[in-house]
Amino acid sequence: MSVPHTLITGHSTADDRTEQVVGTVLRLGVLIAAAVTLVGGVLYLIQSGATHPDYHTFRGQFSPLRSLADVARGVAAGNADAIVQAGVVLLIATPIARVALTLVAFAIRKDRLYALISALVLVLLAYGLLGG
Repeated sequence: MSVPHTLITGHSTADDRTEQVVGTVLRLGVLIAAAVTLVGGVLYLIQSGATHPDYHTFRGQFSPLRSLADVARGVAAGNADAIVQAGVVLLIATPIARVALTLVAFAIRKDRLYALISALVLVLLAYGLLGG
């Protein structure tokens, strides 16, 4: 006679499965973000690697990458700066996807308290990112 999984780990198999999926999302998100950033960095070196910076005079530069739409247009145009920026955006989006995924998991399990907490965290993250 075997001991139930819940008694051994303190978690149900549904909890374990959710943790595995969330862990996979986090790993894939970081790997994809790193790959995109690496591609952008290599492309940047190919496009601008031979230029010599002038460290004697500081000149501020206007950034054309001020919104996600600007980043998307830059990526579509093959702009190396935009591709690196897209990698950073993906890196930022990874933990947000984790919170959204846990919100869905708690909602499916009808765990209202944790679903509410996850929703609150998601709202706070969105507020902070969108100009809070």
